[in-house]
Amino acid sequence: MTTDVSTYRYNHTMYRIKDPKASIQFYKEVLGMRLLEEHHSPESKFSLYFLGYEDPASNGLVRLARQGLLELTHNHGTENDANFSYTTGNGDTGGYGHIAVTVDNLQAACARFDTLGVKFIKRPEDGRMKHIAFIADPDGYRVEILENPMLRK
Repeated sequence: MTTDVSTYRYNHTMYRIKDPKASIQFYKEVLGMRLLEEHHSPESKFSLYFLGYEDPASNGLVRLARQGLLELTHNHGTENDANFSYTTGNGDTGGYGHIAVTVDNLQAACARFDTLGVKFIKRPEDGRMKHIAFIADPDGYRVEILENPMLRK
């Protein structure tokens, strides 16, 4: 039996989320992703939501043929527990970092995030790295925002 590593592709990252409505709204409305697929398992009490971006290269592809997706996993009932939260891996001993999203204009994107009430971890003007921002999703996971001038129309 053999395998060809040149066929391997990065498919998705999974986050456990407390409230699917809040998280899906954040990734769709704040970051412009699309909800591509969802699976519900009432007997096992969890739901999976796959989000990502549409581009000409991914049009019509099934989930396993895509790259760079975000899977949100919701364990039913957590949304009703005011004291419940997940560890995002970014605390004092955290090892996890973030996902990153590129935008056409960093300053304009940050201004838009302000109008939407998005929580900032780091604004472009903070610190030495003026070319990036970090925002937080509803569960506190970090999203790095990077400007890619090639995206400008």
